[in-house]
Amino acid sequence: MTPRWIEAILSSHVFEIAARVLFTFPFWGSGLIKLIDFSGGMAEMSQFGLEPAWLFNGLTVFVQLTGSALIILNRGTWLGAGMLGVFTFLTIPIVHAFWRLEGERAIMAFHTAGEHMGMIGAMALVSILAARSNQAAPKASSNEMKLGNAGILQR
Repeated sequence: MTPRWIEAILSSHVFEIAARVLFTFPFWGSGLIKLIDFSGGMAEMSQFGLEPAWLFNGLTVFVQLTGSALIILNRGTWLGAGMLGVFTFLTIPIVHAFWRLEGERAIMAFHTAGEHMGMIGAMALVSILAARSNQAAPKASSNEMKLGNAGILQR
């Protein structure tokens, strides 16, 4: 049985928002850096053979910031998580191709690829939980809802 104080934290809207912000930090943090230092982001794209670098950097910024915002705001969470999941998957063969490396670099790339796979699974999980939450929310039309005593919205 979950202690009440843990249930209180887990059911807190503030805690949910904080978790969504922390969960997406690697993406929106990277997106902001690539936006603020656009030429640095272009250099990173060129380093991995992604040309034209301006286009790939712009697309990366768009995907990272838009996907993060959709998850944080819980609006189209499935779309945001899908965007970031596909992006993360594509970085494995482009940036973390451990099978093409040797020694310590191969080991580091393998571990990074494994972490990316875990993040992809977490993206799927956040989409599942958002869908379940949306299904559980009461769907009432405006004519089914009325104000009860003390102005509390009731069914």
